[in-house]
Amino acid sequence: MKEVGFTTAIVHSNRQAGAEHGAIHKPIHTSVQYGFDRVEDLVGVFQGSIKGGFNYARQGTPTTAALETLITGLEQGVGSVCFATGMAAITATFLTLLQSGDHIITSRFVFGNTNSVLSTLVRLGITVSMVDASDSAQVAAAIQPNTRLVFVETIANPGTQIPDLSAIGELCKARGLLYVVDNTVSSPALFRPKSVGAGLVINSLTKTVAGHGSALGGSVTDTGCFDWQTYPNILDSYRKGDAAQWGLLQIKKKGLRDMGASLSSEHAHQISLGAETLALRVERSSTTALALAQYLEKHPAIGRVYYPMLSSHPQHAIAKKHFSAGSWLLSFELRDASDCFAFINRLQLPIKATGLGDTRTLIIPVAHTIFWEAGAQVRAEMGIADGLIRVSVGLEDSADLVADFEQALHG
Repeated sequence: MKEVGFTTAIVHSNRQAGAEHGAIHKPIHTSVQYGFDRVEDLVGVFQGSIKGGFNYARQGTPTTAALETLITGLEQGVGSVCFATGMAAITATFLTLLQSGDHIITSRFVFGNTNSVLSTLVRLGITVSMVDASDSAQVAAAIQPNTRLVFVETIANPGTQIPDLSAIGELCKARGLLYVVDNTVSSPALFRPKSVGAGLVINSLTKTVAGHGSALGGSVTDTGCFDWQTYPNILDSYRKGDAAQWGLLQIKKKGLRDMGASLSSEHAHQISLGAETLALRVERSSTTALALAQYLEKHPAIGRVYYPMLSSHPQHAIAKKHFSAGSWLLSFELRDASDCFAFINRLQLPIKATGLGDTRTLIIPVAHTIFWEAGAQVRAEMGIADGLIRVSVGLEDSADLVADFEQALHG
C-alpha cells in the first residue's frame, strides 16, 4: 500500500499484515505454548534462524507481535519489543544494556518511578549523572570515557521540562553515544524522536497510545539510527546476523525471556484498539489543555502554569520547533499551597487518581503522592513545590472543564 496518513496507517495495520480469516482486528491469542510439525522448526525458532516464529508466550505471541509492528510503524523504526508496562520497558533497557562500571547521563527531570530505577542502577555499580537537559552544554560536560547512553523524556512529568532534543542528538552522534528518548507524553502523534537521532524510543503504551486507562503496556523501538557494532555491552551470543538487530535482540531476550516482563495478549489487543484513535484524542486533549492552561495563567490564585505551548514556558521555542501540539499534560502551582487539598476536592469533573493519558481528566497533588518517596531535597532540586498540582486532560468539553476549575478556584 502506498504511503498514507498517520491514522489511516494505524486503522489498517492489522488488515495489511493479514489477520486470520479476514478479521479486521488481530485475534487475541491466549495460547502459552506453540507447536511445530517438525522439531527442526522448533529448534530454528529457539536459535533465531527462523524469524517470526513463536514458542513460548513469555517472549511474545501473534497478538503482541502485531502490536509491535504497529508501534514500529508509528515510530518509523526497524523493530520494537513490547513489555508489560512502561516501567518494565525502561528497566529492561537499562539492565540489559548496562553493566557495573558504566556511566549514563539523564535529565534531572524524570518520572518519579524512573528516578527510583536510577537509584537502583547506582546500587548496582552504574554511575548516573543527572543534568538539566534543556541545556545541551550540561549534557556535554557530563560525558565521561565510560558513558554509554543519554536518557531523556520528551516532555517531563510533572514539570513539562523539555530537553534540547536536537542538540543532544547531534552530541550523541558526534560522541558515539546511544540516545534513548522516552516519548510517552508526546507520543508519535506529536513527535518522533528518530527525527533528532534517537537510537531507542520508549513508550509507556498505557498512557497516550492506549489512552483509555484500560490496559498496561510498554515498548522499546529501535529507530535504526545507532550502530550497535560500536556498543561494547552486546553479548557475543547476540553479535550474529544483522548488526542492526543486536540491541533489540538483547533487550528482548534478557527483558522478556530472562526477566519475564511480558505483555499479555489481552492488553496488547486493548492497546491496539486504543491506538486507532491516538491522533484524534491527542488533538482534542491538547486543545483543551491549552485552553485550561491559558485560563489558569490569568487567575490570581495561580502562581505558575507549566504547559509547553504557553509563551511563558522556558522551553516554548523547543516545543514549537518539535511538537505539533502541547499534549494532555499540564501542571500548575497554587499561590496558597495550604489550599491544595481543599481546591482539588472542590473540583467535580477531574478524577483524583494517579494515572495519565486517560479519556477522563485526572488530577493529583504531586509533592504528596508520586514524588513523596523521593524526599524534600529531590523535590526541591526538581522544582516541585508543595502546591504543585498535575492534570492529565481528558476528552471532556473544554468549556465544561474550564468552568469547573473556575468554580473550584472561587471556593
